Amino acid sequence: MRLGEKIRYLREMEGALRGLGRDMTQQEVVRAIRKELGESLSQSYLSQIEGGSRPHLTNSSRMLLARFFNVHPGYLVDDPKGYHDELLSVLRASEDTLDLWLINAAERFRRDPELRHALLAVARHEDSRRCLILMGAILETPKLADRLLEVLKPNTGAMGAAVAGLDPSRTAGDPPAPNARRRRS
Repeated sequence: MRLGEKIRYLREMEGALRGLGRDMTQQEVVRAIRKELGESLSQSYLSQIEGGSRPHLTNSSRMLLARFFNVHPGYLVDDPKGYHDELLSVLRASEDTLDLWLINAAERFRRDPELRHALLAVARHEDSRRCLILMGAILETPKLADRLLEVLKPNTGAMGAAVAGLDPSRTAGDPPAPNARRRRS
């Protein structure tokens, strides 16, 4: 992947993580860097990098963008021609796909702030796949989800389940009620 493509991808991810529902523009990145990091970078410089007319970043720009996008500075270079880190690329691609799916789901449920927050928290975690596997294990353990909710979110208990259309007396391992209908999201 070329450096410009990586910057474009990072703007896309940053826009989603900030809840914009779209890519951050180059100008928004410049403003956010100035506001959040107290340093500056020009929009035209970003445009030249993304467009390929400027093939390399200065070291100070690389460090600044790495801090802003929360990536390793070594990521912000062109990959060598023919470079493929097969195993890691496949895992990273599936993790990125999962994170984007979670971010899109958060947007679909933006009217439910608790659910939206939870989906974005999983997407932001460095290993969202493990988070979901853990959640599955919690739900398969009878009454564990209810106990955890009581301790971690005391005001969510039965009322939260009722809002979600769930029977708070049932556990994840219980068979579905005879007339239960699945809700569409």
